[in-house]
Amino acid sequence: MSRLAIHLNDAGITLSDGERIAYREPGFAYLGDSSLATGNEAFSHARIDPRRVQHSFWSELNTTPLSDRRFSHLSAADLVSRQLEQIWAAGGNGVSELIVAVPAFMSGETLGLFLGIAGELNLPIVAMVDAAVAATRREYSGAIPVHVDLGLHQAMLTRLAQPGMAQIDRSEVLNNAGINALNDAWLKAIAEVFVQQSRFDPLHQAESEQMVLDRLGGWVDQASRQSRVQLQLESRGVTYEATIESLALIGAAAPVYQRITTTLRALYRAEDLPAIQVTDRTARLPGLTDLLKAKVGGEVFVLEPGATARGALARCRASSTQAQGVSLLRQLPWDQSSIDIAQHTVRSTDAGVPTHLLFGHNAYAIGNSPLIIGSEEGVEDRFVALATDMPGVSRRHCTLARKNGQCVVEDQSRYGTFLNGHRVDGSSILQVGDTLRIGSPGYEFQLIKTIVTDEKIG
Repeated sequence: MSRLAIHLNDAGITLSDGERIAYREPGFAYLGDSSLATGNEAFSHARIDPRRVQHSFWSELNTTPLSDRRFSHLSAADLVSRQLEQIWAAGGNGVSELIVAVPAFMSGETLGLFLGIAGELNLPIVAMVDAAVAATRREYSGAIPVHVDLGLHQAMLTRLAQPGMAQIDRSEVLNNAGINALNDAWLKAIAEVFVQQSRFDPLHQAESEQMVLDRLGGWVDQASRQSRVQLQLESRGVTYEATIESLALIGAAAPVYQRITTTLRALYRAEDLPAIQVTDRTARLPGLTDLLKAKVGGEVFVLEPGATARGALARCRASSTQAQGVSLLRQLPWDQSSIDIAQHTVRSTDAGVPTHLLFGHNAYAIGNSPLIIGSEEGVEDRFVALATDMPGVSRRHCTLARKNGQCVVEDQSRYGTFLNGHRVDGSSILQVGDTLRIGSPGYEFQLIKTIVTDEKIG
């Protein structure tokens, strides 16, 4: 019996038999004059002929005709069908069972449509599993794992419970925080250094812009391993060279990285020890894993290429209720030895610990005794009293205090306390520069650190 697994992440859809990767190409489609191409072939036209290229059909899977007039006779479902055909042609010959690893951006509705398309193509799907569960093959004893992966248009963060197996606890999908947004930012940064150092603007011509995009993956990979990258392009018989600092690429990616980091922090409670599990694609993004470790703490664990498909293939079996349809698995047993990171890891970050809560023109010291925020002030409490007419504010809404060298907020309300726009799950560690919000439209508080100096101003 021949079995394959497919991981439907549109940044690089992967088909594997467990030993080798038969297909790994992005979710791109190109409508030529007489043919419809997908994957790498379509990607090679992304900047040369962008009006004939589509790349959102996996994340926006539906049967509605596409708005672009060149594609108006097609829907996203048609493009998914075409790419599935080409994927199956690359490695599906003689296969009797197909396991599907599903990214968090695919909803139940889109999965139903996907199964319909697969049925029309006679793909032998026998099981489907959440991609984060498929990738998590061992227990992180004493810690809380969160799986981090990036698609073309979304970043996906999945917190996993460990009740004797890997199980979905909570998932966050960040739109406009995927590989496509990062590529756009890096193209601009690289074009700037070419202009500055060689007076050549690669974004001025479609052909040279495509050259940059084609080489971008290799340059970015180099930047994740070294402090600077040597760039070279040949355009119309002339060779242009430039050097870019890896820090410049990290800076260009900062808006996307910051969204990922703040969302990841909100998935951890103050008492949790983080085990941040990242795909090989995520690990190759310069500076991201370093930032996650610095801002969140704990340990970062990097998966090997194709780990999600391999994990699905090794642990999924054909559904015993296949006649009633294939349902999405949200938990699987582990098949690799556990790791006890609590024995050698502590929850620490490089970010500053706040000393004060700034509200309006007043700064409230944060110490070992709780600082309470709410609408009903206690006689003996350290309290930040708020007006009672603001909706969504509890009498004792939340508390702030120093614990084990960290600044911790604990939500005690019915309505929620929001850290940098994300609802706190019981408690969270605060850092300098954070913003807390309570109520609707709400009050905002800034976390700051005061510095005491002996210098005299003369």
